[in-house]
Amino acid sequence: MTPQRIVIGLSAVVAAVSEGEARVLTVRTPQAPAALPFGPFDPGADRTFELALRAFVSAQTGFDPGYVEQLYTFGDKGRDAPLAAVDGSEAGRVISVGYLGLTARMETTAQKGAAWSAFTSFFPWEDWREGRPDALEGIEPVLRRWADGSAAALSRARLLFALDGAPWNEERALERYELLYEAGLAPEASRDRGETPLPDVARLGLFLGEPMISDHRRILATALSRLRGKLKYRPVIFEMMPEAFTLSVLQKAVEGVAGVPLHKQNFRRALERSGLVEGLGHLDQDTGGRPAELFRFRREVLAARPVSGLSLPLLRD
Repeated sequence: MTPQRIVIGLSAVVAAVSEGEARVLTVRTPQAPAALPFGPFDPGADRTFELALRAFVSAQTGFDPGYVEQLYTFGDKGRDAPLAAVDGSEAGRVISVGYLGLTARMETTAQKGAAWSAFTSFFPWEDWREGRPDALEGIEPVLRRWADGSAAALSRARLLFALDGAPWNEERALERYELLYEAGLAPEASRDRGETPLPDVARLGLFLGEPMISDHRRILATALSRLRGKLKYRPVIFEMMPEAFTLSVLQKAVEGVAGVPLHKQNFRRALERSGLVEGLGHLDQDTGGRPAELFRFRREVLAARPVSGLSLPLLRD
């Protein structure tokens, strides 16, 4: 029996925040869906996964990522459907190591096809900043039909998509995407299965989000879940902030990543108690309204004591 060829791929989710909108670095080619920067790891030439990954991101986008951490290893059989030949040839089995990168620099990318795409273009149902998203209003009845009397399926849909008064848990972005895939509502599902898309897929259109190549949208959903969770136990949001910022800009950045609105006064009280920021003693004159004080992240506290993330006091109706 001929051994199956194994290819180790590297995928990068490089995230930034611009004007309160969380964005991810993507690459696009004509007539193909969006993709994350990715490529094969060469054991003979590449010294480490991270160095190889940085080289791929730079070559494909013209952007040098800052902070990166390993996200997850994606190795399920069939995960590379329909084709994930990361080196341009047929690959028997692709094992992908995903990385999450955070940057405060959302520079114009130098390579053709590279762009900063909003997370909400891929997951429109994840944005609750202005209330229950329109995308979910369209998806809900289809999910109920899919459950079709199955108490277990309906319970999953209720808990994940906040149906029937269930609370919204912003950290479960990956589980929500996987449920839509299972229900055949993610456009990638029919593509990977070689089936005709459900009529609801065309009808709902952009409510189901923009598809990506291979399983890149699953990798992106994994990164979104990880990032939202880390907001609460590590001060990672400051890796996405400029050196000086107003508290309003900081709050909008947190809301953009978490996808939920925060109570302004409670957020600022919690921020003050944390000791993570300090005022710089001068004002931002470019706010478009009343000048606001500029702050900085006290990065030195990371070496002085254990540091948690930010409290996310939700704005309730």
